[in-house]
Amino acid sequence: MSSLDATITSDSSSISGFYSWTDTLKGVYYGPGSVKTALPKLLSVLGVKKALVVTGKSLYSKTDVVRKVEATLKEHDAWGGTFFEIGEHSPIAGIRNGIQQYDKTGCDCIVAVGGGSPVDASKAMLYNIQKEKGGKTPPQIAIPTTLSAAEYSIGAGYTNDEGQKVAVSSQELAPAGIILDAELTLSTPERLWLSTGIRALDHTVEQLYRPLVSHPVKVLCYAAMADLFKYLPESKADPANIEARQRLQIASWMSLWPMKLEKYSALGLSHALGHKLGARYSIPHGITSCLTLSPTVFFKSETASEEDKKALAATLFYLRESSTGSLEGDVRRLATLINDLVVNLGLKSTLTEYKVPKEDLVSIASQALGTENSDPQVPRVVKLLESLY
Repeated sequence: MSSLDATITSDSSSISGFYSWTDTLKGVYYGPGSVKTALPKLLSVLGVKKALVVTGKSLYSKTDVVRKVEATLKEHDAWGGTFFEIGEHSPIAGIRNGIQQYDKTGCDCIVAVGGGSPVDASKAMLYNIQKEKGGKTPPQIAIPTTLSAAEYSIGAGYTNDEGQKVAVSSQELAPAGIILDAELTLSTPERLWLSTGIRALDHTVEQLYRPLVSHPVKVLCYAAMADLFKYLPESKADPANIEARQRLQIASWMSLWPMKLEKYSALGLSHALGHKLGARYSIPHGITSCLTLSPTVFFKSETASEEDKKALAATLFYLRESSTGSLEGDVRRLATLINDLVVNLGLKSTLTEYKVPKEDLVSIASQALGTENSDPQVPRVVKLLESLY
């Protein structure tokens, strides 16, 4: 999850490959107001009796979102408690405390409400519960209020006692149910909502050159990319526009479509850099993508394979942009369009703002690449990082 895997090679052909859905997923319900009817249906399908709601402190104390979820669970006598000590980047202390409350309340599933941190923390909790007790991993129902798309993957990132981002992964960790209810996103802070939209855009781009991704999933990514470019500015201009929010939630779903790969495959350099920068320097998930995505695409215009350049250049068709006349030029044009979107959404930031020491850049680059400092690619990635100041 955190570093690139240079050992994997990919057949980029669109006419051969493999696809399977994740082992756990029983249903995705979507639509404004859908939580009230979808949550009881998922509880019934999963055969669970009592849920622990896992969320963050701000969402719990400053909005009525969690209260709405609790009310639906209580109507069906399925609320076991609410745990709201999940911080940004899912610190391990909160995960440990959450497991204690899960055990104490006799719950048999988790309902995660919020962004990527509660969803990932819930995965980490369930992973450790299964390790302690054995048997099948208890299920999670995810109700996202951001666009980070953590609910579609089998992996979870969290911050260990040393402040490093680490990961657990299992087919049983992907949420068994997902509810995309745009009404529950209305209280999401604008910067968080829009920046996690850039995180979803990051998925769409990096899936295009991620090894082992099937052609139909790549086509979904092109469609998602077009919707993110269209509806993120609309959502900023009119934050109460429920349709734009719902379409963005669906685009986030398409950006990381649930899928089972034949073996592990990291997303790409932008994500790898984001994982190294995020927890270590307290940079939010979405903002790391605002920092790294456009420069990574520009980097790809110089370093990617011919097939990967073609996949990136093809985005211009879906974005209704004219070709520049060359593959490299088209990839650079995509990088410019991404940068312009970040700027127009008011999300432009720098590593200077987050006090990232320049002397750390070599270690960040080598860790992201999953290689030694002597790797010839490291200086090029350091140069990319230097551009972020």
